[in-house]
Amino acid sequence: MNKSMCAALLAAGLALPALAQQQITVVNFGGANGNAQKKAFYEPIEKNGIKVVPVEYNGEQAKIKAMVETKKVTWDVVEVESPDVARGCDEGLFEKLDYSKIGAKTDFVPAAISECGVGIFVWSTVMAYDGDKLKTAPSTWADFWDVKKYPGKRGMRKGARYNLEFALMADGVKPADVYKVLATKDGAERAFKKLTELKPNIQWWEAGAQPPQFLVAGDVVMSTAYNGRIDAANREGKNLRITWTGGIYDLDYWTIPKGTPNKDAALKFIAFASAPDAQAEYARNIAYGPTNSKALAKLDAKTLANLPTAPENAMSALQFNIKFWADQGEELEKRFASWAAK
Repeated sequence: MNKSMCAALLAAGLALPALAQQQITVVNFGGANGNAQKKAFYEPIEKNGIKVVPVEYNGEQAKIKAMVETKKVTWDVVEVESPDVARGCDEGLFEKLDYSKIGAKTDFVPAAISECGVGIFVWSTVMAYDGDKLKTAPSTWADFWDVKKYPGKRGMRKGARYNLEFALMADGVKPADVYKVLATKDGAERAFKKLTELKPNIQWWEAGAQPPQFLVAGDVVMSTAYNGRIDAANREGKNLRITWTGGIYDLDYWTIPKGTPNKDAALKFIAFASAPDAQAEYARNIAYGPTNSKALAKLDAKTLANLPTAPENAMSALQFNIKFWADQGEELEKRFASWAAK
C-alpha cells in the first residue's frame, strides 16, 4: 500500500467519528406535523452540517424508558406531549436542558419553558365540520351535543382527555371553571353523564388523520379534531371548517433522552428549531402556533388567522391542564375505558 493511499484511509478513518457526531435521530408523530417539521427544521439544518434521520412513533414512553435503562440510547431528540414532559423528567428519562444553548427564555410563551423540554408548537383540539355539507355553523359544544338540531354521528377521540372537558362545556360550565369542576367527584360524574347522552351518536377515532376522513366521507356531521389536520385537509382542496369556541390548546415539546451520545448536536438542533425563522416556516407549513413569540411578526395575516394562538381564536380557549391530568388522568382513563366498553 503506497503512502498516499495509507494517508487517505487514515484521513477517512479520522473523519468518520466527526461525521457520525453530526447525524442525529429525531423522533416525531409523523403525518402533516412530520412533513412540516421536515421542511422547517430537518432540511434547513442539514445545510448547517447536522443530518437528521427522522423516526415516527405514537408517543410510547416505554421505548424511551427501555433505552435509558439499558443505556442503549439511539434516539437523540424526541417530540413528546405535555403530560409526558414532567413525568419523564421526574423519572430521569430526559436530560435537563441548558437554555443558554437554546435561546432566551423571555422569547418564548411561558408554557413552552420547562426543565426537560422546550415547546415546539401550540396546537388545539377543536370542533370541525364540512362546510360543503353543513350550512349552519355549530358555534358551541352544546351544539355539538344537539342531535335534534344537527342530526348525525359525532367523531370523538377515544379517551377521557378532552372529551370530559368538552362534555362539561356542553353542559354549561365556563372554560375557566372546567378543571375546578372536573376535579370534584360530582364534576367527573356530571361529565360522564353528559357523555352518556351523546354515546349512541359517537364514532370514535384514534389517529389524527381520521376526523378529516370521517367528515369528508360524511360518516360524521362534526368531529373533534387537531386543528393542524383540518388545515392539512384544506390545503388539499377540502372545505372543512373550525369552530374555535372552547377549543383546548396544548403544546408538544422537544426532549433529549438521557444518555444520548449526541447531546451537543441534539441541543444545536433544538436551538435551530426554536429560532424565530424556523418557527415561522413551520407555522406556514401547518397551522400550529409558534412558541417563540418573535416568529409571529414574520407571518402574514392569512397564516396568523388559522393559528390557535391568533387572538380571536384563543379568546374562549382552554389550556390543557397538565397537572390535573398527571394527578387524575390514570383513574379517569380507566373509568373511561370501562364506560366506553359498556
